[in-house]
Amino acid sequence: MTPGSDVSALSTTARDAAAKGLSIVVPLYNEAAGLAALHERLVGLARTLKARYAMPCEVVYVDDGSADQTLAIARALKADALDLQVVSLSRNFGKEAALMAGLDHARRGAVLFMDGDGQHPPSLVEKLVGHWIDDGYDVVYTAKAHRDNESFLRRQAVHGFYALINWGARQKIPEDAGDFRLLSPRAAAALRQLPERNRFFKGLASWIGFRQIRVDYEPAPRAHGVTTFSPGRLIGLSIEGLTSFSVAPLRFASLFGVLLAAGAFMFGLTILWEVLTTGKQVPGYPSLVIGLMTIGGVQLLMIGIVGEYIGKILSELKARPIYFVAEHTDKKAEPEAQQPAALERTAAE
Repeated sequence: MTPGSDVSALSTTARDAAAKGLSIVVPLYNEAAGLAALHERLVGLARTLKARYAMPCEVVYVDDGSADQTLAIARALKADALDLQVVSLSRNFGKEAALMAGLDHARRGAVLFMDGDGQHPPSLVEKLVGHWIDDGYDVVYTAKAHRDNESFLRRQAVHGFYALINWGARQKIPEDAGDFRLLSPRAAAALRQLPERNRFFKGLASWIGFRQIRVDYEPAPRAHGVTTFSPGRLIGLSIEGLTSFSVAPLRFASLFGVLLAAGAFMFGLTILWEVLTTGKQVPGYPSLVIGLMTIGGVQLLMIGIVGEYIGKILSELKARPIYFVAEHTDKKAEPEAQQPAALERTAAE
């Protein structure tokens, strides 16, 4: 691995960029109920982009170990107006691994990531593509316009997470930004070259730099099912993001240790002052127990934080593959002009 990488050769004009096409990566986990409807909307989007920009498209569905009929439905989808790939992982590796699998299998120039639950509107993709082709942006990311429908506690938790992960960071991660984003060919190439296995796509897509622009939108309500991201999983994902992309927890641990030591020193000075001025001895047992419990709790907290980073180091040293592909289906779309002729031959037979 070289210290740096030159992706300037992938810089393109608007016409060349459109000719390279767009790969739409959609990770799927138990999305059988709405997959067919989502595919129809993507087919309509592909026809729109073809008419406006002469842009070929493909969709890469990544089945992340679904337990329902998602894979069977994805296999049966038709490659109308866009190429179709179905990548089935050997088990549930998580969304970050599914996104990486889709990025690895994308064959067009630019790459668009969107969820399979229908909350990322395909109608917005044309606007994202416009910022890439017409305005020359390399990363076009979306973010929630507001969180008015969420509780105060959740809003504060999200704000605190981004404040902590951006604390001291040279490249900030935009608050409320999601995985629904478009990467130009050179941005996608840069993202592929990042070697780490503990991946946090929001952070990595911001870290690579290039020209970036934010597009606010309101997520559509889920058309089916319920979200699989429980509060526990969201907390786990937050810890994963923090420890994979930021050293803020370690800095916080150091700062907390300094504050605790300063507090203990001040407490010792107050005890010494009371003894010198009044001659009274401070009862030792309660203060001793409280001090031991405080120090012990803080030490366990710090050990836990360091342990998270050691676990990440161990994971990187093992160098296990991020995912395994159990099945790969590839369908090529016929040109629109050839489809009626094909239908006539079928009817004649």
